[in-house]
Amino acid sequence: MKQIFLVEDDKTIAKNLTLLLRSESFTVAHASTRSEALAMLTGNKFDLALVDISLPDGNGFTVCTEIKKTWNIPVIFLTASGDEASVVTGLNIGAEDYITKPFRPRELIARIETALRKGRRSEYDFQINKLHVDIANGIVKKNGSEVFLSALEYRLLLVFINNAKTILTRSRLLDELWDAAGEFVNDNTLTVYIKRLREKIEDDPVNPQIILTVRGTGYRLGEAYAQE
Repeated sequence: MKQIFLVEDDKTIAKNLTLLLRSESFTVAHASTRSEALAMLTGNKFDLALVDISLPDGNGFTVCTEIKKTWNIPVIFLTASGDEASVVTGLNIGAEDYITKPFRPRELIARIETALRKGRRSEYDFQINKLHVDIANGIVKKNGSEVFLSALEYRLLLVFINNAKTILTRSRLLDELWDAAGEFVNDNTLTVYIKRLREKIEDDPVNPQIILTVRGTGYRLGEAYAQE
């Protein structure tokens, strides 16, 4: 079930939109202010955002920018302001669509479906927390900025991604790295590479959220991953 992030300060509009979206089998998370919207981006995963431009404590443009930086999901602006400058600004910062109020419910649903189809991740994209891995191109980004990994560090990360729901023993990881490197990788080397990888991809390497230690067994990927 797709999750819609609704950022709208008008309570009546927000209520009606929530009812409409739920009737179309979407789940809805609602924020009524800019600060509330930014706070909700942490720890939540959305598939598309509907964002009002005029908010009590700022504007929706900054919300859109942060959404794109954090999750890079489709954004549709909903606003009473239909002037050309606002439309151009919204599209230039990455919004997929721009709908002026009042709008027709069926048209809105159709545009949401279109944006979701266009924004659907390929099978070669992987995201966990704020780390995004473009497997097809071998690019790793954290908070929107590229992270440079060594060949073995990248291979190690791919092993976790390809076994997202599996606890990986140290011996299994050693086998994978040995095959990739074409040379022997010992237990101490594995510890070093786990440490280096965490330092590059974790917000707090001491308290990792992406590569977790399973005491007495090995390691596993954190649960906050998303893959289409």
